[in-house]
Amino acid sequence: MNPFEEKCKTLDKNFIPLKKMYPKSYNKERTSPYTKTRVILMNGTEFESTWFMHQFARHCDEPEICSALATVRRQEQQQQKRISCLKPLNESILETTIGYEQLAVDLTATLARNERDENNIKALNFALLEDFDHLYRYANLLMTDKGIEAETLVGKLTEIMPGRPTVAEHRFPDDDLKPHMDGDKADLYSKLVASTITAAEQQTMNYYMNIAQWYKSDLGRKLYSEIAMIEEAHVSQYESLKDPNMTWLEQWVLHEYTECWLYYSAWEDESDEAIKKIWAEHFKMEVCHLKTAAKLLKKYENTPYAKVVGDGRFPKLLKIGSNKDYIRRVLAETVTLTADNKDYSDISKLPDGHRYFEYQRYMGGPDGNASHLVIEKAIEKLGKDYRFQESDHPVKELRDRTKDNTTLARCKKAN
Repeated sequence: MNPFEEKCKTLDKNFIPLKKMYPKSYNKERTSPYTKTRVILMNGTEFESTWFMHQFARHCDEPEICSALATVRRQEQQQQKRISCLKPLNESILETTIGYEQLAVDLTATLARNERDENNIKALNFALLEDFDHLYRYANLLMTDKGIEAETLVGKLTEIMPGRPTVAEHRFPDDDLKPHMDGDKADLYSKLVASTITAAEQQTMNYYMNIAQWYKSDLGRKLYSEIAMIEEAHVSQYESLKDPNMTWLEQWVLHEYTECWLYYSAWEDESDEAIKKIWAEHFKMEVCHLKTAAKLLKKYENTPYAKVVGDGRFPKLLKIGSNKDYIRRVLAETVTLTADNKDYSDISKLPDGHRYFEYQRYMGGPDGNASHLVIEKAIEKLGKDYRFQESDHPVKELRDRTKDNTTLARCKKAN
């Protein structure tokens, strides 16, 4: 599939009528968990695109470009509102959150399994174990507050058990920044990986940073606030992978191409016929947006779109699915890693004076830490933590279900 070869409407005919902006929501009981994750992903992709174009417009004084940005941006906003309302009225904040974390886990693992760029793979695998732990923490909050087993929400397609403990994830910000790719030399799939995961994690960050105030318990509010800070770190990590030397117009072309790739992937993979139709309609809209950005890139910088996306033909499509064995392997091999300047190091190898330990002391450790307290509460109420795992945890230090481990990947001598 090459989106540049697809026919589309002209930009001025590309709007969505208001009556189509409010679709029928999915059924939370019967809809596939991966349909829900696609809704979250495409919602985040549209937010990323809209926010990028606002920033571009604030740094541009060329009327033709600003006019095109305003028009495309309005249409992207219509797409985002349409997607956002696919979430049903009876799906709670916490139920939606389980979908966010299942997306974070299985999207990250899927991208990593198909990636060849080592820098991207390391970044994906590192954050994967942290989002995996977030799913576990929220699942325990769901069980204690609502009596709902999160395994029913994830369709037993994703295991729910500890990852790298959230208390260990608080790091000095500079350690989250990683080397960026060279946009002229990087593989197209690697560019799509960085663009996609940045948008997805940013959507999660935005959701958590704005939803904490609406949760109905102090512990829940604290948990959302704490994990929102880790998502901020993840966005910092992922956006640092992208090539900052691309021009604004080159970045715009890549944004629109990424959306085309994601919508076409979603359409190919979708099981809900009504939502599949939406993905197809949005793909056609994005083809128009892509051609608009490419035309302006050629006109104002004399740069062909091939410099950004090659001949335009899609690389391997995104197919989000279950990744249980892969995640278990990454857990077993890398759970004790922490971010260390431009790379990652085992916690036991850090010097005693490393800024990680100083930042951990500043943040206060596990005492009063919501991600730790939510597990303590579950153990107190249920007799053990809530999990869905198909065999013993691959990390022996995380097998005890009556005690939350707060030293692994955080202290040089863990127990």
